[in-house]
Amino acid sequence: MSVYEFTVATPANKQISLEQYKGKVVIIANTASKCGLTPQYGDLETLYKEYREQGLEILGFPCNQFGGQEPGSSEEAESFCQVNYGVTFPVFAKVEVNGEGADPLFQYLKEQQPGAGEDSAIQWNFTKFLINRDGQVVERFEPKTSPETMVQAIKELL
Repeated sequence: MSVYEFTVATPANKQISLEQYKGKVVIIANTASKCGLTPQYGDLETLYKEYREQGLEILGFPCNQFGGQEPGSSEEAESFCQVNYGVTFPVFAKVEVNGEGADPLFQYLKEQQPGAGEDSAIQWNFTKFLINRDGQVVERFEPKTSPETMVQAIKELL
């Protein structure tokens, strides 16, 4: 199994297969617009601009499960990213990442890289999962880990 077997929704609720990212190195992150870590949008965009031509893709998934920090619609979240951080990487529809309503993609990501806690639950916004060109989840970066610290791991996969 790989991430390519999942479909996700755009803010306009169009279903997209992750298979379109086959052969790319991908970062999947749960995000929020009103979080102390929100500036990571800019850091992720910097990575995207730097490594996109070499095969890096970044996929953002707004989530309102942590402190209600993504209260608006999926479209509002997407617009916020573009206007405030110049984000050009795809931002998808809002998802839940924990609990019974957790998106199947995030259930899979957590199974593959459970993290350091007692369970695999995502602790906060901006948990980042690094996926290799074969669609395998190879590393999990916790929310306070700056995207800049991911550069070496990204370069090794590119």
